[in-house]
Amino acid sequence: MEHTHHAHTPRSDYGRFIATILLFCMMAAAGYALRHTISCFLLSWVIAYLLDPLLVIAEKRNVKRLYALGLLYIILGILTVFFMMFIVPAVTISWNAFVLDLPAYIQKIKQVALDWKLRLPDRYGSVEIEWLIDKASGNIDTAAEKAGFWAYNFGTSIFFNLFNIVLSPILVFFMLYYKQIVIDTIVSWLPDGRRTQIVDIAHEVNNSIGGYLRGQVAVSIIVALLATIALFALGIPHPIFCGIFAGAASILPFIGVILATLPALFFAWFKFQSAAMLGQTTFAFAMIYFVEGYVIKPLVFKESMNLNPLVTIIMVMALGETLGFWGILLALPIASAIKITWGHFVHGNFK
Repeated sequence: MEHTHHAHTPRSDYGRFIATILLFCMMAAAGYALRHTISCFLLSWVIAYLLDPLLVIAEKRNVKRLYALGLLYIILGILTVFFMMFIVPAVTISWNAFVLDLPAYIQKIKQVALDWKLRLPDRYGSVEIEWLIDKASGNIDTAAEKAGFWAYNFGTSIFFNLFNIVLSPILVFFMLYYKQIVIDTIVSWLPDGRRTQIVDIAHEVNNSIGGYLRGQVAVSIIVALLATIALFALGIPHPIFCGIFAGAASILPFIGVILATLPALFFAWFKFQSAAMLGQTTFAFAMIYFVEGYVIKPLVFKESMNLNPLVTIIMVMALGETLGFWGILLALPIASAIKITWGHFVHGNFK
């Protein structure tokens, strides 16, 4: 009997393991099928997370949540009108200018490749290098065609995002208004013996995620503004486009600094073709990210997540592959939540 017991235990464990894998596969398939709905929900959830502290402050001053929510929506409506009248046209003009200049950029890259080919000395290995240059030059036209296809897909995604933007304020309103009711309902489902413990862990996770999201949005906006101003001052083309890209790239840990600099360096090289201008652009971004790393982030992020760099990179890659932009944005909060929960489990708080 004892032998039989030991023989069946691993099978039971394998069954749970396989069931877990199948469950994750089903969730991934459902997530892909409902990706636009999930994207709209995540956008609304992030906005609600960013706005909720303002309502909490109003409630502490004895203002009803509904009245505070109405006032907040009035202010956001005014800011939205300002944004649509001034910011959106400027971004659209910058984007259109970039699209119009794209053929000239492609031809310039092909000309540089041809110049490199003509300057190659007649030495061992030069034939292979010429073949690589010819191959790269031939792929530039293909890349241009793909850029047109990408622009079409980008326009399609904008359509869905516009739908999300229209629907999100409604979802955000109900998320903020019924927040406490939802929390109380979920808490009532928890086991009585574990309720206080789980709620305390949830508060800790909530503070970590909320602090990160609000801090990251603030950092991205500041980096975008500083980069745009610096590129305007240097006279580099498409400063708004490069600034927005730099702000978005700041979400990525470690490699975001490098990615943010590449478009600005390319446009600086294309217009000036000067090593001095490349140096000035690099110095400008170095100063921006120095201020970001040693001034802005210590002020914005009051508490560090203290995540392992390898774990951070893996989480960003994995969730970015499955959820796209939202996976990249939420990778660190999810990793932090897992770390906090696992820390309580290791210390025996679930016993």
